[in-house]
Amino acid sequence: MYRLQILCILFITAFLTFSCGSSNQVKRVESDTQTDLSGKWNDTDAKRVAEKMTSNILSGGWLKDAGSDPVLIVGNINNNTMEHINTGLFIREIEKAVVNSPKAQMVADAEQREQIRKERLDSHKYAENPAALAKELGADYMLVGNIDANVEKNMDGTEAAKFYDVTLELIDVERNRKVWIEDKEIKKLISRSKVKW
Repeated sequence: MYRLQILCILFITAFLTFSCGSSNQVKRVESDTQTDLSGKWNDTDAKRVAEKMTSNILSGGWLKDAGSDPVLIVGNINNNTMEHINTGLFIREIEKAVVNSPKAQMVADAEQREQIRKERLDSHKYAENPAALAKELGADYMLVGNIDANVEKNMDGTEAAKFYDVTLELIDVERNRKVWIEDKEIKKLISRSKVKW
């Protein structure tokens, strides 16, 4: 009798474990599909920032004074929000637009330069045809920026408005002169049935 009770308990436990387990479903969608699951910063926001910034940086008045083939570098893009925001998602798009444009050039950022310099030094130790030292192209302009956010909630916490402001600036490296500033604002209205922010 005691064994039968234990077997029943084990059977019921196994049944409940397998029947109540979570099931995941994955559906592939096009990469340009807008998905807002949480109200936080996402790929759609990054794409909108990239679209505005790339169209404006290469048509800005700064290019008239820059001479031929100005050289750009990406500096710090500060995330002043409480969220994790991968700035690389929109910075890579801006870099791609500059690199593929005949109007300007782009040099490697600080992290990439360190890797390249290490490789160059290694080539002097081990390669038959080492890369030349001190031949780097210096930047004329540095792209820097900030991402700021503000959240306003109603009294019971079921609705919120999130406001993001992405500001990018292009600064003349030699003269510390700001030559281009652009911003992209994004606002989201979020409704939730339970208070969970």
